[in-house]
Amino acid sequence: MKILFVPISVISGLIAAMIGKKTFEQIWGLIDEEEPPEAKHRDVSVGKLMAALILQGAIFKLIRGLVDRAARGGYARVTGTWPGQEEPEPE
Repeated sequence: MKILFVPISVISGLIAAMIGKKTFEQIWGLIDEEEPPEAKHRDVSVGKLMAALILQGAIFKLIRGLVDRAARGGYARVTGTWPGQEEPEPE
């Protein structure tokens, strides 16, 4: 049954990416009037690039985790099984 979660995971990942991109753009708009810097932009300071990349990564990771968790919860409610581990493995 858990193999059925794979397409749900792919779709939720695409949705999370779209939400993450829009969220980052909205937050960056509060920080700077210019578009977010990228590594391909020559006339951008490394500090500004680093700030944008850190913010973008944090937002994407947060949104992806929340969407994945919601997808797994929905799957568990429908099928009665959790698609993944119940808890982290001990170190």
